[in-house]
Amino acid sequence: MRIIMIILALLLLGLQAQLWRQYGRVTELEQRIETQRDQNATMKARNDVLAAEVLDLKSGLDAVEERARSELGFVREDETFYLIVAPNDLIAPGLDALQSTTTAPADAVRVVDRKVDDQAARQGAPGDG
Repeated sequence: MRIIMIILALLLLGLQAQLWRQYGRVTELEQRIETQRDQNATMKARNDVLAAEVLDLKSGLDAVEERARSELGFVREDETFYLIVAPNDLIAPGLDALQSTTTAPADAVRVVDRKVDDQAARQGAPGDG
């Protein structure tokens, strides 16, 4: 009878150890589930923003025009594009006059405006085709 009690006690200890190991694994899995829920909430918020942007792009041209202006630098035909640049940022070949003297921002605007006009002339005016 004593041997049976020892065997049953060892079996109980083995089962108890296995139970505690599985309990540790359960808490680890619960933490992973909570982390995944947080990630899912973040992704859902991002998807909602993207869905609203897609709906806005599908519904009207205002969003398309705004995006073309901000990201691609598009300008309407009846507009003139002016890029105001600090004189220190204009150090490049061909701008030696600006390197040697200090210029007012209005001079920088004129130089940049001429540069834009020169680029337009090189590309050809619409209808030259």
